[in-house]
Amino acid sequence: MKVILVSKGHGRTRSFKLGGWTRAVLSVCLLGVPVVLGGVAHQLLQDEGSDLFTGDSTRAWNDALAKQRREVAETKRHAEEQLAALTLRMAELQARLVRLDALGERLTTMAKLDRGEFDFSQPPPVGGPETVALGEAYQAPDFLAVIGSLADQIDNREQQLDTLEALLAKRKIQSDIFIAGRPVKKGWMSSRFGRRTDPFNGRVAWHNGVDFAGKRGAEIISVAAGVVTWSGKRHGYGQMVEVNHGSGFSTRYAHNQDNLVAVGDVVKKGQVIAKMGSSGRSTGPHVHFEVFKHGRAVDPASYIHRTHR
Repeated sequence: MKVILVSKGHGRTRSFKLGGWTRAVLSVCLLGVPVVLGGVAHQLLQDEGSDLFTGDSTRAWNDALAKQRREVAETKRHAEEQLAALTLRMAELQARLVRLDALGERLTTMAKLDRGEFDFSQPPPVGGPETVALGEAYQAPDFLAVIGSLADQIDNREQQLDTLEALLAKRKIQSDIFIAGRPVKKGWMSSRFGRRTDPFNGRVAWHNGVDFAGKRGAEIISVAAGVVTWSGKRHGYGQMVEVNHGSGFSTRYAHNQDNLVAVGDVVKKGQVIAKMGSSGRSTGPHVHFEVFKHGRAVDPASYIHRTHR
């Protein structure tokens, strides 16, 4: 076998002649190297593939999937718990709203108020410009939106009830300080307001109040709410109680056997403030009742026969 080598630069050639043994060794080298490289590559691929599908890697994948399943289950459980809590909260708000509406309706009816001003059967009026959400599909109201709406309605009802309470309280105060009725539960009017004959000297004299006769120890009541400004003896009146009712009005209850209140006490309408007696300038058990308006005595008869508020 003859091998010829050609020089690139100068075009010169050199030749070698190979013997039989040399040819055999060269052929083995040329044919064996690809085979060996192919075998090595095949072994490497087999080793890498075996690493990807070993038992350890399979268990790792299964563990990861199991962890994800647990996380999904835990998330679902939390969501269900929150949903149950929201459902319970919504039911509580609805029940509270029903009770507030019932209370408001009852108070409005009892107070004989205008239903148009305090209408607890209708939702509170609201409004505002429409907001258009482009490109969004319609979605049913979620629990949070429903709960928020219920909370707003409850706030509105509570505001109405606060206003109604203030109005009723004002009415109650006005009713309590409204002078009306008799200062005794039992008894009869024995002397009227104005000119009369003095029972002690027989002369014509001015009587600043009215007298109610009754049994000794009978209850004397305040005809209106107020503050006690006098409780004790007073010349001509004997044991006397004076009550200031505000707005320039006051009342006096005289000739008592015992006074049951002290100066500074707050008394209610109809409260027992004294016991009937005959103290002071008196001919027998009775209560001398006077009404003062801005410091001047007025005829109590117009207040005695007043209709109670």
